[in-house]
Amino acid sequence: MAPRLLQNFNGGRAHIVTSNPTAVEALHVTLGKLGVSACFPALIDGRADLDPATLQAERDILFVDGDLDNPLALDIDAGSRQPPVPVIGLVGVEAPSRLKHLVNLGATAFLRKPVQGGAVYTALFLGINQFLLRGDLRARLDDMDRRRRGRRAVVKAIIAHMQDAGVDDDEAYECLRRESMRSRQSLEDYCEAFMKKRAGIHGQTTQPRLIGRSAERR
Repeated sequence: MAPRLLQNFNGGRAHIVTSNPTAVEALHVTLGKLGVSACFPALIDGRADLDPATLQAERDILFVDGDLDNPLALDIDAGSRQPPVPVIGLVGVEAPSRLKHLVNLGATAFLRKPVQGGAVYTALFLGINQFLLRGDLRARLDDMDRRRRGRRAVVKAIIAHMQDAGVDDDEAYECLRRESMRSRQSLEDYCEAFMKKRAGIHGQTTQPRLIGRSAERR
């Protein structure tokens, strides 16, 4: 199920990274009307004085001026190009290299400079909700990949239960599925734990025999 689209941005916190506050004056004013506080991080040697580790995905929004050269060092997810918070690009010069830089930062919406107040809500709506949708999709893909890797444990657990209980594969699967539901775990996680527990039990029962055989040899 896809996340619910966010329509109210009250309580948000915008960080506007630009060297030209005059061009984004309407952005600052309109954000205030929408209940979003705004600040302008200082630029030190062309880099915003902003620690990405302090950003909160559920609250913060980044507005990044595309006319600046590498103003931020964001930790972008390599698999999905997902930044830690929503990024909205501020576009002045429409050079492909500038636009590419904003895309590489993970921008999901854009505003033309000088910013017009009437365009701000649309950019917020698109930028934040696309960020949420991408994050949800990434989580789903990660879960699918985790489950795919866990299928080996499921197959091993079915075979082991068939051997231990003397049942066929269908009955072994149903038994494991019921137990996983009872323990409120995914089938893959339950089967992995089942195999670890079984290996521990078998190790304890076989260890004395090994010691006995060694003693007999001596």
